[in-house]
This record gives sequence, C-alpha cells and structure tokens, in this order.
Amino acid sequence: MTTSANVAAATDSAVAEPEAADSEAASQVAGPEAASDVAESEEAGKSPATEATSPAPRAPGLRDFYENPTVPVASGEARTLRQARMLADALGSVGPGRPAATVLDVGCGDGSAGAIAVRVLGGHRVVGIDWSQDALRRAAPRLSQVVRGELTGCGLPFASGSADAVLFSEVVEHLVDPDSALDELRRVLRPGGHLMLSTPNLGAWYNRALLLAGVQPVFSEVSLRRIHGRPGSEVVGHLRLYTARALRAFVAASGFEVVKLAGAPFHGVPRPLRPLDRLACGAPSLASILLVHARKV
Repeated sequence: MTTSANVAAATDSAVAEPEAADSEAASQVAGPEAASDVAESEEAGKSPATEATSPAPRAPGLRDFYENPTVPVASGEARTLRQARMLADALGSVGPGRPAATVLDVGCGDGSAGAIAVRVLGGHRVVGIDWSQDALRRAAPRLSQVVRGELTGCGLPFASGSADAVLFSEVVEHLVDPDSALDELRRVLRPGGHLMLSTPNLGAWYNRALLLAGVQPVFSEVSLRRIHGRPGSEVVGHLRLYTARALRAFVAASGFEVVKLAGAPFHGVPRPLRPLDRLACGAPSLASILLVHARKV
C-alpha cells in the first residue's frame, strides 16, 4: 500500500488560550468559578494563572499520523509494474517528434513506485510530489526531482495544463476530500492528459467472504491507533474504499473519461492464496487492487 498516502487532506489547528496575569484576568477568561479556584490556589501558594488557562495537549491528527516514519509509504511491486506499463503504453516512446512527457507522481511516498515508473517509462520525466517531508527525504535518492505539495490549500505547485500524466497510486483512499483532489489533478493535466489511479478494492474476492462471515474487510480501518476486527496488523490510514463500479463512476464524474479498468494483486495476501489472487485480476471487480487509466476531457 502506498500510503502515501500520504497527501493528507486534513489540517489540525491548535488554539492557544490567553494567559491571565492575575485573579481578575483569570475570571475574565474562565468565569466566576475559575476566579474562586484562583483564590484558593493563591492561598495554597500555587500559580493561579497557569493552572486556570493552560490549554490541554493537542490530540494527534492525520498530519501527525502521516509524518510518523513507521507508517508504511511503499506499494507492492506487482501493482506498481502493471500501472507503469499501462502508462508507458499510453504515452508511447520518446523519440523524434515525440518529446519526453512530464509525469507527476502525486503522493510519491518513499519514491519506490516512482523509481520503477522511471525504468519502465524510458526517458519520460517523473517528478515526485508528497506532503510529508519525511517521505520526500526517502524519495530524493530514488527520483531526480522531488517537490513538496498538497492537494488542499494552495494546491500543487504546477501551472494549469502543465503535466502530461499523473500517477496517483494508493492515495485516494487516504483523503478526506477526494473530489477536490481529483479537481486539482485535472487542473494540472493538459487536455487529453492521462490519470493513472490505483486503490484497494473493497469488493476484493476475500472481502466478500469476510463480510458474509461478519468480519471487517481487509483495507478498511476504524482507528488510526490499532487494528480492530479485521485481518492484518498494520494501521495505514485508509479513510475511503471503492468498489470497481463506484471508482469508475467517481472518476467519470470528476471530468475524466475512463479508458481502462484493470486489476492487480496485493502483496499482503498469504502465500498459499497468491495464485488465486493473481487469477482474480482477470475480473477487476474481484481483484485486490483496482487500476484505472483515465483521460482528461
């Protein structure tokens, strides 16, 4: 999984309360009951202003989660290769009359997927983009250019229509606002530009069996702290999951024409079940990972 996930779409704000310098100021901030507490604390020789107004520690949020170096930011190689080959077929080879394309790897994570894409794309320029500074530090040795950017706020640091293709690998499942994210990807793509999106499949063959048994599906998460009620041990921050039908409709509604929907295996499937997982790729609606090739219209 990529988590890359890492273009986090939530901003956490810590609001500091003003400090009160004496009993009167404390009562203005916290009300009459606080003023009474201040008087009692003064008698006990304590510092009233600090106790009355110190803000509670801020709870960790999504940004903290994605900056944690222990959170996985790499994807499975099988999925990465299939996606890169789909894009290579769409872009064609660099040569006379066909200059190198600019490919933005948005949510590049540690750069491992982008590095595979560089080898497969043969001369096309790949730029790694991520919100996480930690991910960019790990991606820098693998990619010739990395840029800090995010899909919210000021948007990606690229002009409208400046990119020929976007790799969006294992990112959309981490976003609070995927609609705005695809709007931003569409903005930076030229007319007819390619979007290569991958995401885990809620309707994967084993998830259907798990749901029938009343078990939480693989890839779904109910907490950012630990796994509850599903197989696996790693928390990776998935907020949204798609079936093949839902993903196709979502991408089309965002201003793209879906060219191809394909499947890819999941590296976390137990070894004895991997042949079955590869077989399921022939029917994308049952595959572990969904791969979409779409074009900007």
